[in-house]
Amino acid sequence: MTVAIDSSAAAVPSGEDNVPAAAEAAETAGAVEAGPAVPPVPAPAAPAAGEENFWQPEAPAAAPAADASGAEVEVGEEAEDVPGEVPEAIVRDAREFGGYARTGGWTFALKVARSVRPGGQAAGETEKVSARRFAALAECSADRVMRFYKTWDRAADDGLVPQFEALAPGVEVELPDADVWLSYYVSRSSATSVRGQAITEAAEAEGIRPTKALEVAENPTALRAAILADPGTAEAARKALMDRLGEDPVLRSGLARDIVRADELKKAVAEEAKTGGQLEYVRKIAEEGQVKTAAGQKIEASPALREEAERHLSLIDELEEDEEAGEWAREAYDTVRNLVAETVEKDPELRVQERRAKFYSSISKATKAFEELTFDDVAEIDDIVEDDMVRRLEELQQAIAACLTALQKAHPAS
Repeated sequence: MTVAIDSSAAAVPSGEDNVPAAAEAAETAGAVEAGPAVPPVPAPAAPAAGEENFWQPEAPAAAPAADASGAEVEVGEEAEDVPGEVPEAIVRDAREFGGYARTGGWTFALKVARSVRPGGQAAGETEKVSARRFAALAECSADRVMRFYKTWDRAADDGLVPQFEALAPGVEVELPDADVWLSYYVSRSSATSVRGQAITEAAEAEGIRPTKALEVAENPTALRAAILADPGTAEAARKALMDRLGEDPVLRSGLARDIVRADELKKAVAEEAKTGGQLEYVRKIAEEGQVKTAAGQKIEASPALREEAERHLSLIDELEEDEEAGEWAREAYDTVRNLVAETVEKDPELRVQERRAKFYSSISKATKAFEELTFDDVAEIDDIVEDDMVRRLEELQQAIAACLTALQKAHPAS
């Protein structure tokens, strides 16, 4: 940025009352070209009365050239070395900015704490004003004022800042660092409710600012939009719901109803249940060293079988969270099932036990099914009986008779 400089504007009188004069002098000197603002440099504090002023501005190493016509001079980092006093308004702004940079919101909390009278204190007891009156003077809401007031109150309870009674309008005290401000200040009024306090505690446990969590909780439509639009947000919401299921029976029942009513969800749940069962089958082989055969008998897994199960599990455990384990689980399940079948076929004793177990399993299923065919509770049996029923029962009777004959021939009674 370039600035046109005239010798008539070499010095501007200091003091707040001379700000208009400074503006007039700048206007007389020439026009300032538009460009990015250059931050002002505060002048050093004036020496106390009777104290010699040892500070003298140093002359710039290379003074910018300027002629009577007001030639343009480049202004960059060298602008810091330009001599002359800075207007008091700029000095005040710079000092207030520096104070806020060091203390953050504590700067404004102090203004509230020393100006707003505590609750229960009558107006005649102090020159302080009510929060509503202070808010009217500040042209903001009383709720905003009270949030700063309550922040100071919490910090005072912890001994971080003085109590309200120790403060008077205009008094200055040492303020905490700006980094401490966020741990006390809550910018949303919902944080004072039971629900807000729970959200605040959960946010602090997660290591995030409570204000962000409270803002999300107050805008469910915005949360819905983020979930619908962003897979990452949807995944975070899913994990949060799963973490909450154990302690929220209402949410658990609601999700169950939603799953039952949605065909696609029911299919997905059934598929995941199948995958989970397959993984559990493989995991038990690897961890417990036992395996269940096709007929349902438990046998000891061979070292080779356990090693194969562990190999497949290690591949599945290395999958990323967003990777589907279904195909890997099916492959692991099929592999170990085939190995189990081979193990049974290679061992004559196991093979006999397996077939015996399978036969008993079939008898148990047939017995259970036939026991359900009772007519004791049917008042009008003639109305439900059909010819096909009688025929099929006769065929079943013949099959049972043939089975008994084969068994009796193989193992005659002693």
